[in-house]
This record gives sequence, C-alpha cells and structure tokens, in this order.
Amino acid sequence: MKKRVLVPFAEGVEEVEMMCVVDMLNRAGAEVCMASLDGQPVQGRSGVTFVPHANIEDVQNDHWDMIVLPGGLPNADLLRNNACVKTITLRLRKQRRTIAAICAAPVALAAYGVIESHRVTSYPSTQTMVEEFAPAAVYVDEAVVEDDVLITSRGPGTALAFALRLVARLCGEDKAAAISEEIVL
Repeated sequence: MKKRVLVPFAEGVEEVEMMCVVDMLNRAGAEVCMASLDGQPVQGRSGVTFVPHANIEDVQNDHWDMIVLPGGLPNADLLRNNACVKTITLRLRKQRRTIAAICAAPVALAAYGVIESHRVTSYPSTQTMVEEFAPAAVYVDEAVVEDDVLITSRGPGTALAFALRLVARLCGEDKAAAISEEIVL
C-alpha cells in the first residue's frame, strides 16, 4: 500500500519548498495530494500557478501518513488559520504520524500546540512567533530538525535536505540515498 502524503497550500506558497517536497516524495513512490484551501488554482510567491489535486475540505477525513506544510506568505498564515488544516494536523499528531513544516509554516504548528517541548526550526524571521506560540519548544538554528513525529526546516535553501528527510522518514534511509544518487546530489 502506497504511503499517502497531504500537502495543503494557499496563495503565496514558496514554490521551491512545495515542488521539492512533492517531487522527492513522488520519486519515492508516495501518493502525494496537493490540496488548496478552496480547490482552486493558487499563485505562488514568485508567480507560478499550482493546480491542486483536491480541496482540503474534501480530503480532510482521508487517511494520511504525513502532512507537510510548505512556507511562503501569506500561505503560512492562511494554513495556520484554516480549521481543516488544524484538524488534520491534530489528528495525525494523535495517531503519531509525521507532521512536517518548512520556512514560515512551523508557526502554524506552534499555534496548533503540536511543537511544545520539541526541537524545531523555521525561517529566521519567524523564530519570535514560533517562540511566542510555543514557549516550551526548543528553537534551534539547523537546516532540518527531526524530533519525534515532527520535522521542520528553515527555508528555500534547505528544501532539498528537508524533502529527502521526509523520504527517509516515510520510505526509509535506503530510498532517500537512492534518490540522492538519482538526482546527482
């Protein structure tokens, strides 16, 4: 059975972060669903338009092995304020499934209360917000931080390392190594 990954996104999504995650997980054989908040195409931060596979409301009760929140603004804020994204994230935490976020999106995880007492990172300018929402979290300045079911990362420049970490978590270290070799990393 294929592993299933949900990637919700909204206006201003950081293209590199989203596509790197989707591409690497697809290469690993995962079933990736890109879900916009209203089911409509979305323009990213740099003007690239993404056509979603689904509306987040239509897939919120589906089985997911992982949820990945890409960054970019206002995308990260829109995800943080979306009830469906929050509900799915909290359900996956309860099920001990992987929850991941990059760039400004770890702020959403902090607001949802899922990063307390965990090591996390984010885009540097969002550190204060992460710490305000989750004062018991341990903020670290590392490219990719993996702690229990959480994986967080810094931004566009760390997107490939983040995506390969997601592959390793979902499909194993051997699969991540094979993809690294395939893409000539």
